[in-house]
Amino acid sequence: MPIINKKDPWPKGWGQKTSIMGVINLTPDSFSDGGDLNSSKKVLDQVNHFLCNGVDVIDLGAQSTRPGAEEVGSCIEIKRLIPYLKLIKSEYPDVLISIDTFNSEVAYEALLNGANWINDVTGGRRDINILDVVSKFDCPFVITHSRGNSQNMNELSNYEDVLNDVKDSLDNLIKKALEKNISERNIIIDPGIGFSKDINQNLEILKNLDLLKNLNLPILIGASRKRFIGEILNETNPKERDIGTLAVSCLCSQFNIDIVRVHNVKLNYQILKVADKIYRK
Repeated sequence: MPIINKKDPWPKGWGQKTSIMGVINLTPDSFSDGGDLNSSKKVLDQVNHFLCNGVDVIDLGAQSTRPGAEEVGSCIEIKRLIPYLKLIKSEYPDVLISIDTFNSEVAYEALLNGANWINDVTGGRRDINILDVVSKFDCPFVITHSRGNSQNMNELSNYEDVLNDVKDSLDNLIKKALEKNISERNIIIDPGIGFSKDINQNLEILKNLDLLKNLNLPILIGASRKRFIGEILNETNPKERDIGTLAVSCLCSQFNIDIVRVHNVKLNYQILKVADKIYRK
């Protein structure tokens, strides 16, 4: 029998440190680690590794959102996701699990089976019914700025003013969430680094994170191993972009960002442990 998880959904020390969301992709085609975690043992080993190295929330995804990714549909996404979600919750019942999905059916099944957060890269733009699901389960909801979908996002990076356009779009998505009775205390915003933005636009957002603070909501930054870091480092292999990712995590600490979404939890935990001592008050 599915059990809705009533556990406190917030990490220990939320708002007092730079929390860490660790990425676990259950897909064969994710840009960094697609296909790596293709067995129960590998998934549980990764969860254990994350928990031993300071993770606060684990983000499970069963639909790649990289540029060019094909959409598999809710049925396949659920088939990929739910068995691993149940397995993780049975082995580690206290771990906070976020689900990376823009499909309302997937969000519903995941929350019914113990997930704690929903992380929607479209912020409800793609499937507005996801807002009703989040409202029903009264859970944290990450609202991300993006345009289009995986097939066309790279063609949609023309902005009159990227900073204000992103802020205004997030403001709109927040209003829609509130209209659907999602509690303001559950909303986390993400400017969508790498989603329908080129290298200079990503950097402009990172240099001006204070502008997002005006929305008075917790902020998540997901820059880990993304293409703009590879362009700066001239590094085509995403797994070789962790050092560049750490630079962004330090910046996030300096800006008092609430949470970073990363692939290499151990390195980010170590660097944030030091950076938070320097920058956070």
